[in-house]
Amino acid sequence: MEKIFFQSSLPRSGSTLLQNIIGQNPDFYVTPTSGLLELIIGARANYTESPEFKAQDSELMRKAFLSFCNSGIQSYFNAITDKKYVVDKSRGWGIHYDFLNMVYPNPKIICIVRDLRDVFCSMEMQFRKNQHLSSSLIDYGKLQGTNTLKRVNMWASTPPIGQAIERLKEVIDQNISKNILFVRFEDLCVYPENELKRIYEYLEVSQYYHDFDNIEQITREDDTIYGGIDHKIQSKLLLPQSQAKNVLTPSICDDIYNTYRWFFESFNYQK
Repeated sequence: MEKIFFQSSLPRSGSTLLQNIIGQNPDFYVTPTSGLLELIIGARANYTESPEFKAQDSELMRKAFLSFCNSGIQSYFNAITDKKYVVDKSRGWGIHYDFLNMVYPNPKIICIVRDLRDVFCSMEMQFRKNQHLSSSLIDYGKLQGTNTLKRVNMWASTPPIGQAIERLKEVIDQNISKNILFVRFEDLCVYPENELKRIYEYLEVSQYYHDFDNIEQITREDDTIYGGIDHKIQSKLLLPQSQAKNVLTPSICDDIYNTYRWFFESFNYQK
């Protein structure tokens, strides 16, 4: 394995789709939603709190810990694949850029964004699709989550949507964004050759010509873990028509735009 790359995208933005497109390249191993970040964050907590580390020379322990994490990341994938490149997908890589940079210097991170109205619409459509399942969103006694607006507000203030949006705002405010390649989902669907060219140039690896009409799903996830929110992709790359105004209503769409105007302006989405 020569290089490890990272994907840290918005939920319901096409992150699984991009992984499976890149996975067509035989030089790449691509992950589903990965737990690798949680391993090194957990190690950081133990390193920070354990008296055995506190009792030793702090600079020596810092050097040893960062080397431990670097070797751990590489060993993790050496045990899984013998391919040249890896793209590890986790929504947390972007916000943890500075820590990752200490562990794995000059990391390359791809972030897919999507019109937030369609992100919330996708969540609502997933909710409506799973009416045969009891939902923790709904509490009729407390009038919690009992209509679309309430559910949108709940998603906006809780993981994964609220957390991801807050982290993205912080990435932009801290200027971490200058180190990240942002890809709009809509551009990926409409101009896939151009967007993949941008990705390969950013990763500094040779171009590969993809088949956007026959995308095989090679990543697998147990969607019951995510409350029935599926990670299935279409085999042919097409831009789905926005259903946000029909599903969420125009007034909710306007509220989303006004609340997250910074997002729409940062990524050039129109009202």
